[in-house]
Amino acid sequence: MKKYKFIDLFAGIGGMRLAFTDEDSECVFSSEWDRFSQQTYEANFGEKPHGDITLIPENEVPNHNILIAGFPCQPFSNIGKREGFSHKTQGTLFFDVLRILKEKQPESFLLENVVGLLTIQKGEAFRIIQNALIEIGYTVYYKVLDSVDFGIPQNRKRIYIVGFRNDLKVNSFEFPSGNSLKEPINKYIEWGAAGYSITKKTQENYLFKKDDGRPQIIDETSEFPVKTLVASYHKIQRLTGTFVRDGETGLRLLSEKECKSIMGYPKDFVIPVSRTQMYRQFGNSVAVPVVREIAKEMKKSLCIEINDNQIEFVI
Repeated sequence: MKKYKFIDLFAGIGGMRLAFTDEDSECVFSSEWDRFSQQTYEANFGEKPHGDITLIPENEVPNHNILIAGFPCQPFSNIGKREGFSHKTQGTLFFDVLRILKEKQPESFLLENVVGLLTIQKGEAFRIIQNALIEIGYTVYYKVLDSVDFGIPQNRKRIYIVGFRNDLKVNSFEFPSGNSLKEPINKYIEWGAAGYSITKKTQENYLFKKDDGRPQIIDETSEFPVKTLVASYHKIQRLTGTFVRDGETGLRLLSEKECKSIMGYPKDFVIPVSRTQMYRQFGNSVAVPVVREIAKEMKKSLCIEINDNQIEFVI
């Protein structure tokens, strides 16, 4: 089987790369501007991602079969000349995805974003994104998926956008549906994890200042998935946070091991940065099992069966 090549844009700590990597793949380029994320990425993949993608000419990006990107979303301006959808995306980070796709014309791509992308600017931003991808020659599919349906104990809805180059004639694409079995968080609690405690003062004066059932507290009886892990988790927010009834003060933040569990990262994934950076990095990451299942479906769509019943990637 031929190896397929992929590039990893807005790579973060490499969650999408983990999901796409197998014995028949090769990541030929990665880009991530944040130096702390670069540090984690390098510790796990043995290479430091290139920096700011906006400064990298598209002709310097290697040829590849699949582009993957968890691009940040910025509002699109309605000001200026309407010279096609590609023009409308200028000044946004999506434009950098678009210019690379247009120049390199890979067979396929996977883009990931928050579900708010569907409603920002009353849906105009997503319409521009979708039409811009169609305009440069791709058939586009999208769906909102929740990580809780893919075997990890976290509610985390994200939109996934898959595209195939028109000449491949991929006229249908089925996103994975996961399953209805919900993993409970109590199976993954690391009892006695040290160094994550929340002070009694913070608990009394902030977290439990109101008797409104917040924040979410988990313990051995918690047979449900946790809330979405956000990048600002280290700020100990009572409305969005999930905390563990454990530790030196009776309440603590999620441990590194628990963060890996709810994001679907392997236990041996290396975290060489501070705790604050760790939470920010996992909060900005993808749920690896979701992307892995999408990757499997994409690979099926990009394969042809040859005479000896082996599968060969369309190049």
